[in-house]
Amino acid sequence: MVRSIRHIFLLLLFTTLSVPPAFAQEASNTAAPVVPADPFGRETPRSAVTGLIEALAKRDYDRAANYFDLPVQGDRQVLGGASELARRLQVLLDSGGSLIPFQGLANDAGGRIDDDLPLDRELIGDLGIGEGDAPILLTHGDLDGRPVWRISHDTIRRLMAAPATVVAAAPAGEATGVNVGGAPVEDWALLIGIAALSFVVLRLLATGVLALMRRSIIDADANGFYRFFHAALPPLSLFISVIAFYGWAEKLEVAIVARQTLLRYAGGVAAVALVWFGLRLVDAIADVAIARMHRRSRRQAVSVVSLLRRAAKILLLVFSVVAVLDTFGIDVTTGIAALGIGGIALALGAQKTVENLVGSVTVIADRPIQVGDFCRVGDVVGTVEDVGIRSTRIRTNDRTVVTIPNGDFSSRQIENFAKRDRFLFAPVIGIEYNNSADKVREAVAIIEEVLVGHDKVLQDGPRARFTNFGENSLDIEVFSYIDVSDFGESTVIRQELLLSIYERLSAAGIGIAFPTRTIFLAPPPTPPIAAPAGDNE
Repeated sequence: MVRSIRHIFLLLLFTTLSVPPAFAQEASNTAAPVVPADPFGRETPRSAVTGLIEALAKRDYDRAANYFDLPVQGDRQVLGGASELARRLQVLLDSGGSLIPFQGLANDAGGRIDDDLPLDRELIGDLGIGEGDAPILLTHGDLDGRPVWRISHDTIRRLMAAPATVVAAAPAGEATGVNVGGAPVEDWALLIGIAALSFVVLRLLATGVLALMRRSIIDADANGFYRFFHAALPPLSLFISVIAFYGWAEKLEVAIVARQTLLRYAGGVAAVALVWFGLRLVDAIADVAIARMHRRSRRQAVSVVSLLRRAAKILLLVFSVVAVLDTFGIDVTTGIAALGIGGIALALGAQKTVENLVGSVTVIADRPIQVGDFCRVGDVVGTVEDVGIRSTRIRTNDRTVVTIPNGDFSSRQIENFAKRDRFLFAPVIGIEYNNSADKVREAVAIIEEVLVGHDKVLQDGPRARFTNFGENSLDIEVFSYIDVSDFGESTVIRQELLLSIYERLSAAGIGIAFPTRTIFLAPPPTPPIAAPAGDNE
């Protein structure tokens, strides 16, 4: 009797849906009043499908009726007919129909705009009736001033037109067998078993591939190709098993509640697998880069690689947390916005730290100095001992250590003595003023002979020129290069050149001037001679 009444209401509902309702033609020119949130969570396609699945899991078809676009909401007779529609929908979905998984449903109030459907329509699945196309569509409209998503009239017509043999199932509200979470235990076991089996098979296959590669490669640990596959195959086997589970689950005739629930959490597992793959790939790339930096004696680059590794891992872990929270239906939009505001505040408070980090990257990329270089940075002269993430340490000639923040270090004038390929030899040699012009010419010739005759002086125009009458000497300027790159060796050659010049000038009787002063002392004035006293008489 109850089933007959429901079929009568379905017939009335079909007739009502065939004619556009009168209230849909009315327009309101006044602003909609503020109304509370929809009690059934139909604001987005994702939340509407989630609420519908929860109602079907509890076999609460009266509640599930609220997710259909009924001509008269709240009417008990219409709701009774819609309850039958909800039961039919569950039967069709359990016996071959499908719904788009949780992650694939739009979580925006406006739905998708790139699906070639009208803006007020959203595809969420297929009824699986016969061989034709029987899409399940949501329609967007206002209900009591609230924009909601509900199953469209077209889908309702297809439900009512479904063959009776297809929808012949247990009466609404009755459950056969042992049910867990709104679905039979055997359906849960079948889906979980397929998921576990696919992962085990793919994991064993990945292990076998790695074993074969290790045997065929001589030094597998040092081979970049093997290291990549060693890092990639374990997480990829998990990810591929999730993809395979998606394909198999949609073809099985199991309860839509179990299928949709496991597919929802499988999306979170897929995100974790991708993050796992990213973490292992970051570690593999960082290990190869660090080993290469050690071979090239670029210790400062190791710090930057380590910093980039940590930053990449943090970003991947944040992504995984967001994906898992989204899988559990937790809205992370507000949290991300709060993190953005907090990040700005943190950046403002840690401005100097960020400046030093950027400075360290600049020092590493530009490479004005390296560990072991002798340099001058501002007024600090010494040997670079370490280029860290925050600062650079220099050991001075007094054996003290000066620590310069990298932000300040990168903005200073840096003079790197270790980069010199030759050393300038340009002393000013002063000879005594008592030398004649010929002696001055001879001194210039002697100095040039010494420069040309030394095998470590670059023979690219070394010269000596008489340039100035100095305060204490006749000045001869020397210009040449010592063709060595080591500072210690250059000082030895400089000493040899100076001694040779001194010996040759001394042998020629040309003296090296030194500061002298000539002082002329004037005699004291002679006092006048006084006349004898007798001459005045």
